[in-house]
Amino acid sequence: MDLKIKGNSALITASSSGLGKAVAEAMVKEGVNVVINGRDEERLNETVKELSALNKGKVVGQVGDITKKEDIVKLVEKTYNTYGSLDHLVTSAGGPPSKPFMETTDEEWYKTFDLLVMSVVRLVREAKKYLEEGEGGTVVNLTSRSVKEAMEGLVLSNSVRMSVIGLMKTLSKELGPKIRVNAILQGLHETDRLKNLLEKQVEDGKFKTYQEALAAKSNDIPLQRIGEPIELGEVVTFLSSKRSSYLNGVSIVLDGGGSNSNL
Repeated sequence: MDLKIKGNSALITASSSGLGKAVAEAMVKEGVNVVINGRDEERLNETVKELSALNKGKVVGQVGDITKKEDIVKLVEKTYNTYGSLDHLVTSAGGPPSKPFMETTDEEWYKTFDLLVMSVVRLVREAKKYLEEGEGGTVVNLTSRSVKEAMEGLVLSNSVRMSVIGLMKTLSKELGPKIRVNAILQGLHETDRLKNLLEKQVEDGKFKTYQEALAAKSNDIPLQRIGEPIELGEVVTFLSSKRSSYLNGVSIVLDGGGSNSNL
């Protein structure tokens, strides 16, 4: 299927690794020109080289911390000034610390809100005028299935990520018809972060092999496997394309059916 997205431009935050990188890869393969972002300049440069080698869309890296307003301004301006447009914004961020409620400090609450919510607020605020140009653009927010189903030990993610969904739904109404806004509520995907966690469990003797550890993680998933990051990237690319032109204000759970929520 031709997604009719070739030649578009996109800004993808937290994309030097993990799911953000998978989104960038999927978009580049469709011929989208992207600006990717991360705080580690060396890792960012490596990712730029890797994605550029696909010989599809253009790839530019911009170092920046999405909790800093000035860095967000630079990211948006970099995208527009490099490609002459900003058609798609994908907001991704690292996860907050895993802690129970009584062990979570006020500082951690504020930092998490700044990372997960205010980063989206500032990104959309800065990008809006560019996304509205021409036929209009899209925003896709990467969140977590914890929005639908509270997960043990993840009080920060369970609580704060819900604000992103409330914001997404509001923006889908206020920014239409020029800008469509949707969200992905992802479950487990085999990112480097998950791989490192499973390898550590093997080293600690909890499992004999990596494959055994991976299989254990899949036990509660009806599809009996962990998602591949590129699968998420392809869904985000579809949501950003004209092929999904009537999807607006929706939250798509992408977890292989592992969630127990009815809605």
